[in-house]
Amino acid sequence: MASAATTHRFVSKRLNKNVALLLLTALFWSLGGVLIKSIDWNPVAIAGSRSLIAVGLIAILRPSVLRRFSWTAVLGGMAYTATVVLFVIATKLTTAANAIFLQYTAPIYIAVLSPWLLREPVRRSDWILIGIAFGGIALFFCDRLSLEGIWGVIAALASGVSYAWLTVLMRREKSASPEAAVFIGNLMTVLVAAPAMWPPVNLGHNWPWLVALGVVQLTIPYLLYARAIRHVRALDASIISMIEPILNPIWVMLAVGEHPTQWSIAGGCIVLGTSLLRSILSSRESEPVLITPAPEAVQEEQ
Repeated sequence: MASAATTHRFVSKRLNKNVALLLLTALFWSLGGVLIKSIDWNPVAIAGSRSLIAVGLIAILRPSVLRRFSWTAVLGGMAYTATVVLFVIATKLTTAANAIFLQYTAPIYIAVLSPWLLREPVRRSDWILIGIAFGGIALFFCDRLSLEGIWGVIAALASGVSYAWLTVLMRREKSASPEAAVFIGNLMTVLVAAPAMWPPVNLGHNWPWLVALGVVQLTIPYLLYARAIRHVRALDASIISMIEPILNPIWVMLAVGEHPTQWSIAGGCIVLGTSLLRSILSSRESEPVLITPAPEAVQEEQ
């Protein structure tokens, strides 16, 4: 049997590996704003087209997911569909900064869901931080938004809720197949978006961006995320990925010259700051939950 020291080294190595996977995931995800802004098509069609690409790739790269359906995976797929469709709609109707900042309210909702679904307690400090974060959310409505912009903000908020559900449900599937939720979600997205995808519009301009969106920004990072979520707590996973809302508006600003407003920056800083503080406090009180490796796995890793 492997010694305690060997097992500890294995666990530490596995944790560092999965943190790196989450950081890489967030980097790929951060390209979403600039790619979506570059496509001249309606947002539902964009969401469906990139998911169509993802369905084909996942079937090729992870064919085993086709045999690992469960009710949790189906619910996760529904949350996935809501997340990706709402995020694309939000990015089209409001600024990329608003869309991504508000989607990253997800850790707030994860903190609320965790006691019931993941048996992770919520403390009084959590509720205080949640209240502060919602104060930051209110600042987004201080901008002089058009009706279209208001709907974009609402869609972004809703994507944060669905993203929280997706993370929690994928975490619950850690011993089975988190990838199954991703595959089901992409399939559902294609079915929901199919009417809006026909006829295709301006494919000569749009297809390179759609391919990049489907492969680099969606399929690859979600497969990495599904692999990492087996070994990292749902809340920690959502926080480690927080480089995405920092990089996303930067890419958009550099590529298309879209600048977030002062109210959005202030609100985004409050939302991200409270989420980050929540993670730091949580990490001090408990170690990230990892699946205990079998001795054979430790020997193989060595």
